Amino acid sequence: MTPRVVLLCLLLALLPTARAAVPELELLSEHPIDGMPTGNLSGLAMCRGELWGESDRDDDRVYRFDRSGSVWQAQPQVFNTPAAPASGLALDIRAAAWAAGFVRGGAHDFEGISCDDAGNVYLVSEAHAAVLQVPAQGPARWLDIDPAMVRQAREAGLLQKFNAIFEGLAISPDGNRLWLAAERERRGLLALVRQGSRWECDGPCVLLSQDSELMAPDGLQQRFPLHVDFSDLALYQGKLFTLERNAYSICRRDAQTAKVEACWSFAAAALVPSRQYQQPYGLTEALVIDASGAWVGTDNNEQPRNDGERRPVVWRFKAPAAGWMGTP
Repeated sequence: MTPRVVLLCLLLALLPTARAAVPELELLSEHPIDGMPTGNLSGLAMCRGELWGESDRDDDRVYRFDRSGSVWQAQPQVFNTPAAPASGLALDIRAAAWAAGFVRGGAHDFEGISCDDAGNVYLVSEAHAAVLQVPAQGPARWLDIDPAMVRQAREAGLLQKFNAIFEGLAISPDGNRLWLAAERERRGLLALVRQGSRWECDGPCVLLSQDSELMAPDGLQQRFPLHVDFSDLALYQGKLFTLERNAYSICRRDAQTAKVEACWSFAAAALVPSRQYQQPYGLTEALVIDASGAWVGTDNNEQPRNDGERRPVVWRFKAPAAGWMGTP
């Protein structure tokens, strides 16, 4: 065997032991969603006491979910989206995003949703590397973000590839601090602080920039190395929680340094054969953390699961025995 094959075999042999140290979350329920015509659930947030979500194919609406039954009903809230600001992204990335939006819909490619205590909804646009604020009352507007944010991100190796820009965001309850998750190749976490009407870097914008590969977990129908990634971001009790799609895990991180403190796996539930999709990578893109558990949503890219389910699906996981602030 070649040295590369030998190394791959060694990694495969070691992987089950490494994963065994990460505790598994218990799946309590799953909920298909009706009423999202475009599907593609790409974010969840607890807003105004209700669970809300958004689709990366919709540029003019978010959805409140009626959770009174096992199948949820999506109820749209429509708004007008103003023209997007200049992004600071490379020309080839902007051109690819425009072409993708023209062909498949979703010119802004909203990939994350969060809310503050005043009832403002925030959406992050992957196409423009920008954040839209949708107030409870009044018109939607794009946040005035210091261009240094995108510049620092690109200097750190982030935001280099089309469809691998921002995938999640979290806002502090008072609406004064904002965190963004760069998706992959490289993945990263960034922080901004509000200064009047402008959002600026409070010191370095980039808290984390990293890239490595991991092997898809046992039980996946196709297995090969995948890039580490972030597919959503949540803030709970002052900690950042990252949805790490290709690792099938949720990790707690320090909000100031992005250092990982604890992780929990949901692979056992996600990789039940009937719940799998004919895709070689993870599809979870939406995360909410609360005291009693986690909501995790799937962007199925309009593809059916092995059991034939074509609607977006949200899973409810039980909180760890020691709580989200405890040590696994």
